[in-house]
Amino acid sequence: MDNQLLGRVLETLPAERPTIVPCGSKFNFSSFAQGYFSGQKIGSQKYLVFRDRDFDAKPSEEVRLIQLGSQSVWLTHRACIENYFLDPDLIHDYWREKYIEKQENPISKWAHKDSPGIDRIAQWMENAAKSLQDYQAVRWALGELLFSSPTRTQLKTTWTGGSGQLPSSLALLDCRTEARELINQFRQAVETVTLDGFEASLANYHQQFSRSEFWSQKHYVIWFHGKDIQKEMQKQESQYISLERFFYWAANKLDINRHLDLRELRRKIEQL
Repeated sequence: MDNQLLGRVLETLPAERPTIVPCGSKFNFSSFAQGYFSGQKIGSQKYLVFRDRDFDAKPSEEVRLIQLGSQSVWLTHRACIENYFLDPDLIHDYWREKYIEKQENPISKWAHKDSPGIDRIAQWMENAAKSLQDYQAVRWALGELLFSSPTRTQLKTTWTGGSGQLPSSLALLDCRTEARELINQFRQAVETVTLDGFEASLANYHQQFSRSEFWSQKHYVIWFHGKDIQKEMQKQESQYISLERFFYWAANKLDINRHLDLRELRRKIEQL
């Protein structure tokens, strides 16, 4: 699905287009890059990393990509790719298209009635999001503990920068000293995560997600995770269409120009 959406972003670029390379989990990018560039200096390569924002950063006030640190890593404005497809008009268009196909082709496996209409679909989506309000506040509170502290740093097994790079001294005493320093740094980072910090953050997010303007302006489509909304929608109306199948359809139909951050992504790719 991500590849399909990126293909839409690249559609208007010249014939010589960048190659889309999936790198798996966001936690594996460093290892993936080292292997993909085969020992070449990563900094000398022309590349751009684009991925879901998830709970790794708050969305900005204006619609734009979010840069992760000083790296060439750019995050979606919305929580994840699925959020861009959570559009009542788009769901309605898909539903109607498949229903009409069924009318014209009796052997079609489409097993649903006609679309209940855009307003009913919008209410379906909002009802699901409201059920998720507390859960999303907790997820954001946990996320804030991570992006407001150095706890994303994992306990490393080397201090040289990576496997294959040997330390200046291989003596047990020197290696032991370096290892103890890594452990101390890791423990200091972990100590910044406290229950009090979590509770304070949770209270703030719960208040934010309870405001009337948060719902009237449909901010939940940006803040709440699209995969969670999808699952809750299917749970509440199990007789409705499969949103997973809809997402694959929508990836080829989405109007990129309606999303400022996706247009920005296209410009950044053009500048590589």
